[in-house]
Amino acid sequence: MSLTQFRVDDGLHAMDGLRLFARDGTEPIEAFIGRKVMDVWAESIEHLGGRQSLFRSQYNALGKLNLAALERIVSVKYQRGAAANRQHPFVEVLFSDITESGEVLNLTELVREPLPPAFHRLT
Repeated sequence: MSLTQFRVDDGLHAMDGLRLFARDGTEPIEAFIGRKVMDVWAESIEHLGGRQSLFRSQYNALGKLNLAALERIVSVKYQRGAAANRQHPFVEVLFSDITESGEVLNLTELVREPLPPAFHRLT
């Protein structure tokens, strides 16, 4: 079994993270990677030391750039079935799933916009 028609949902939605769609035959599958999970994954590669959360356009772009890796991660978790996915066929990808997969996030096209002064933490 393999998921088909895997894609990033870059439409309007109220979820705070990367939303993905796929199909298992005729059954629609939805996967989700929370913004915080994407932040930790990106930060683990960037090693910037400072936390700057990704914006929707950034994690959607990263999702499209890394679609093959995300498809492998989601597919493995989906194949584990309801025992590993309490909300099966919905798949929530955790940072532990990413770590376990060994997949590396390609950040070559990530552009970090400077934050306005009001967003910087005062120390």
